[in-house]
Amino acid sequence: MSVVEIFGLSLIEIVGDFALKQYANGGTTAHLIVGIIGYVGVVGMLIISLHNSTVLMVNAAWDGMSALIESVAAFVVLGERFESKSQYVGVVFIILGLYLLKIPLTKKHGLFGL
Repeated sequence: MSVVEIFGLSLIEIVGDFALKQYANGGTTAHLIVGIIGYVGVVGMLIISLHNSTVLMVNAAWDGMSALIESVAAFVVLGERFESKSQYVGVVFIILGLYLLKIPLTKKHGLFGL
């Protein structure tokens, strides 16, 4: 598992989530197809991320990274803001938690030793 893999996993998940949300709220079949393809991508990236890692590490990293990416998107794209400064401190703790997991930026060896 690496930061690059977890970042990719989180981005693919967000694409799937956003497309399926659109479909659920009256979107087209294209939204459904993009959402399904997004989740097929999630399965693929999850397999890659779990190679030579643990479910515990991958899940913790994925949850933290996904929360950060979606929070940034909500802040920048949707203009959402927290109600309290302490909520921003919570985001800082997520960043600190990801740092403490000591996730390498990239893998030393690719998938299956390639």
